[in-house]
Amino acid sequence: QVQLVESGGGLVQAGGSLRLSCAASGSIFRLHYMAWHRQAPGKQRELVATITSGSSTNVADSLKGRFTISRDNAKNTMYLQMDSLKPEDTAVYYCNAYVNTSPLQMGMYWGQGTQVTVSS
Repeated sequence: QVQLVESGGGLVQAGGSLRLSCAASGSIFRLHYMAWHRQAPGKQRELVATITSGSSTNVADSLKGRFTISRDNAKNTMYLQMDSLKPEDTAVYYCNAYVNTSPLQMGMYWGQGTQVTVSS
């Protein structure tokens, strides 16, 4: 099995910054595509940013310039640097990843989420 654990969430004032981490552990043969999603109260989950195993990145157009995604393959960890935070960024942030648990087996996994609250 594979576990994804997010950390780094919390309460921050508007204009502040947070850095989220998503650490993958367990039966990892190879870690592929990883992504951050978020879900605000009463809203659907939305894609925030993605990163491939080769570190090609994509950030949602509305968040470009403020959010940066990165990963450390040696640590099986993905990051989300969030700057100039706004109250509308308040949400639970989830990571997910496609993981080879063996050369022939792949699965998609989700973390439990970390709360980000931005006060005005």
